[in-house]
Amino acid sequence: MTIKDVNINNDQEENAEGAEELYERFSLVVDKGQEPMRLDKFLVARIEGASRNKVQQSIESGRVTVNGKTVQANHKIKPGEEIIVYSDKEMHGEEIIPEQMPLNIVFEDDDILIVNKPVGLVVHPASGNPRGTLINGVAWHLQQQNSNISADNLPRFGLVHRIDKNTSGLMVLAKTEKAVTCLAKEFFDHTIHRQYVAMVWGDVAEDSGTVRAHIGRHQRFRKIFDAYPDGEVGKDAVTHYKVLERLGYVTIIQCELETGRTHQIRVHMKHLGHPLFNDELYGGDRIVKGTVFSKYKQFVDNCFAICPRHALHAKTIGFIHPRSRKEVVFNSEMPQDMQQLFEKWRGYAKTKNIS
Repeated sequence: MTIKDVNINNDQEENAEGAEELYERFSLVVDKGQEPMRLDKFLVARIEGASRNKVQQSIESGRVTVNGKTVQANHKIKPGEEIIVYSDKEMHGEEIIPEQMPLNIVFEDDDILIVNKPVGLVVHPASGNPRGTLINGVAWHLQQQNSNISADNLPRFGLVHRIDKNTSGLMVLAKTEKAVTCLAKEFFDHTIHRQYVAMVWGDVAEDSGTVRAHIGRHQRFRKIFDAYPDGEVGKDAVTHYKVLERLGYVTIIQCELETGRTHQIRVHMKHLGHPLFNDELYGGDRIVKGTVFSKYKQFVDNCFAICPRHALHAKTIGFIHPRSRKEVVFNSEMPQDMQQLFEKWRGYAKTKNIS
């Protein structure tokens, strides 16, 4: 049997566009010689510090899978079965310090919080960066509602997914343990509805399509990720895209995530040969398509200045509400920098008659 502890990368620039894998804690493969045993007893015997009560609660809430499926606590394990244990708590690695800051709250009730995250705001504390993050602001906001919330139980509230520091848009945060469990399971089951709007380099050939390519660490440059279409490395990742507007040297697209891997849209679009506009990690911060004339270069540089980050916005999020069990959908307006970027390219395309 092998047991793998899954570490959460705390690099500020490596937050996921979704993040069902955030909650994976242990991966266990049952030995060939293992005798049949109840799942709960098996896990208690092999996970340090685990009590049978906690293990049973995790199994009942769907946070333990056997060969990718949820089972009962009395499931008899068999040799070769893969058991994955998930947690409903984010691993921040730093104490969460409540901090007052402006939050663009789109919706809030007793169970969930929908926040429209601005560009440049890091989602969670990381090593050497304990303050000034979205979670610090959410912690302060929640403490104003309930003075009994302390630093010890703040991690129980909040993250079920993340988006990049320089991606803008909607995030859902949970306010109760039940909401965390329900939403985390929806992310794991790929039933969360997430739509992004992006500008990419080049004229995307098809009006719509699907990218299916595993995503994993780049083999040489470990701070970035790469697409592996043969599935030999990384985790499966699926992105559906649709062209919204063609502007000659660039295209405005809509992306819908079926999975939520780190940098998924950015990696998949680069894989197609259409990196996101001004994406410095994946080659979009230079002229990828267009002429070599100095006036065009000046135009592109002006566009980079208008939108000094990768052009990606999380526009829509939908899910089953953890209490009402009804579908809810939230939409956001495009941020000003991307609106101005689109308008500038529309003007250029019209002048050059290249759209």
